[in-house]
Amino acid sequence: QVQLVESGGGLVQAGGSLRLSCAASGIDFSISTMGWYRQTPGKQRELVARIKTGGFTTYADSVKGRFTISRDVAKNTVYLQLNSLKLEDTAVYYCNTPLTLREWGQGTQVTVSS
Repeated sequence: QVQLVESGGGLVQAGGSLRLSCAASGIDFSISTMGWYRQTPGKQRELVARIKTGGFTTYADSVKGRFTISRDVAKNTVYLQLNSLKLEDTAVYYCNTPLTLREWGQGTQVTVSS
């Protein structure tokens, strides 16, 4: 059974940083592309960062240069470092496997204040 548990969100001022974590179980982490998504009320969930098994990463234009995705295969955990946060980064953040979406976890709320 696949389980995705996100953590690390919080309230931060604009320009600040946060580090999100996603612990994955029931997935062969070593061969899975992992991604971070975010969703705001009334909008579709969007993929903001992705990391392939070889470590190759891609980012949405809106976060490029500010967010960094990484993974620890031994811990079955994927991270998202959020730097230079903007008000528009406020959202619930989720992780998943983009190639074959699993059941979504509860997400972690990131709120950026001015």
